[in-house]
Amino acid sequence: MRRRPLPRVLSGGGPLARARGFARGGGLIRAAGLIRAAGPIRGGSSARLGKPPRGARSARVRGFARAVGDGTADVLHPLIALGRGLRAMAAAGRRKWAQTPKERRGPALFLMATCVVGIALLPYGPTLSAVSLMGAAFWAGRKGPVKDPGPDEAGRERLRILYEALVPYFSAAEDPSPLYTHGGEWSSAFGSFEFDDAGRLTLLKLRYPAYFTDGDEESRVRVERLLYAKSGRGREYFFEWDEEANRLTMTVLPALSTAIGAQRFVTTPGETVLGFTDASSVQRTLPVTEAADDPAEEVRRDAPPVVWRTGPRSTEPHLLALGPPGSGTTTLLRSIALQALCHGQVLVVDGSGTGEYAFLGGRAGVLGVECGLAGTLATLEWAAHETERRLIAANRARQTGHPPPQDILRPLWLVLDRPTVLGQLAAAEGRRDPQELLQVPLRHGRAAHVRVVVADHLDAADALGEVVRSHTRARVVLGPASDDQIRAVLGAPPHTTPTPEVPPGRGYVRLGAGPVHRLQVPATPDPYDEATSEAQRQAVLGLLPEPELPREAAAPDPAPDPDPVEAAGRIDVAVDMVKAGPAGSPAEG
Repeated sequence: MRRRPLPRVLSGGGPLARARGFARGGGLIRAAGLIRAAGPIRGGSSARLGKPPRGARSARVRGFARAVGDGTADVLHPLIALGRGLRAMAAAGRRKWAQTPKERRGPALFLMATCVVGIALLPYGPTLSAVSLMGAAFWAGRKGPVKDPGPDEAGRERLRILYEALVPYFSAAEDPSPLYTHGGEWSSAFGSFEFDDAGRLTLLKLRYPAYFTDGDEESRVRVERLLYAKSGRGREYFFEWDEEANRLTMTVLPALSTAIGAQRFVTTPGETVLGFTDASSVQRTLPVTEAADDPAEEVRRDAPPVVWRTGPRSTEPHLLALGPPGSGTTTLLRSIALQALCHGQVLVVDGSGTGEYAFLGGRAGVLGVECGLAGTLATLEWAAHETERRLIAANRARQTGHPPPQDILRPLWLVLDRPTVLGQLAAAEGRRDPQELLQVPLRHGRAAHVRVVVADHLDAADALGEVVRSHTRARVVLGPASDDQIRAVLGAPPHTTPTPEVPPGRGYVRLGAGPVHRLQVPATPDPYDEATSEAQRQAVLGLLPEPELPREAAAPDPAPDPDPVEAAGRIDVAVDMVKAGPAGSPAEG
């Protein structure tokens, strides 16, 4: 068979032959050296075809997207500012509505509806209101959200120290990935924080591991004491434990105002204002006037009160107040007595004998102010008979189907300051302890409209009788006191950290089985004291009822008294009846 000649492509003069010759002559070796010197070829076939690398293409795409985004933001900037302003105005409206008392929300809604109707009836009213709203929203949102730069160097150091101090409490050796470890990062455990102008913490939200025994009160108290010591003493801290989410929030509570003095409070019969507390603790506010050095600078505002409700259906009809000397327990009793005179009768026993209640003598509704042991025993014995008389009268009226007499519906208040001093005097003289005579008013006072208020020193709490401690379910602790002392009196620990120095009238209150509230008693000083200012003196004297007229001037006509029960309400008449025996009791007078 005849062989066909090779094509020209494979002959010596073709391109392939020239390439073979180039390789034989060392040109391939020189080209490889040049390629190695230039580095590896990136992009594969794209580089050989003259296309840009993949990284360059992605950079160009990112740059284009950034340019488009900047342009869009410039075009839509007015709309973004408008939306931001509307959101800020809506948030401010929600906060204002939440701060508005419930009794004022109805009138506020009525006023808003009236304004909307009036605007709708005006010519071009809706258009102008919409333009005004858009302008206000644009002005409110003209500035973007301010980014938090974070704490300064001193703040970061304080947070680091606090984080290191919490390591022994929130760490365990068997934890594979501990949240708290020595030398760790505090930002992983602390969610948010705030500092005051002095560089001290005012708010801290932290996380803790799930194995921490947050249900154990002792473990929680240890952590709270540590945070109190490291964050700065002398302030009251509120600790909120979220056991479900393993979160702890520490907040510094502002100091309660001490400028609220004695005044008329807007309450109903059967309600007594013990003092004022935090706005987050109660859901009610009262209009009050805060005093100032200049009467023209007095401030009228709404303050959250602690209201003690008494009555036939009250679960805590009697109150016990304890505190060290100078803590304000006498001020609390004066405030309660002035409020009780609006709707009832008051009988005061001053065991200390210092004359702190002398300004009440001779006033209408004040049955007497006793300081001596003999008068106290006779007065309390009459109070016990009066309680029994009221019970019998109410029972007879209920059996006959008639309404109870009006004289037994008027509350009778027994205010006793330091009865343990009189108890010591009675023991020295071999006489009966005055606290034993309180058994009937304490046991049956709720049904007989008799209220008992007892105040004494904190160190004399053990000298109080068992009947007093068991029937006084409303408790108040004033002045500096430890956690154990507050727990022993109130039956529950305080929700804040007590401070070693507090103003008079500052403390804690618990009504029955309710929560523990902070308390600031209204300033009610003795108007006859030389240290009392003229403004406070006039405020207290203005709350007193008119002086009771003598009997000769009050009843010139010798006609018989149509209400013998009210005539028997005077202390001197009641004492004679008690001395006369059961036949002369107010029930038979």
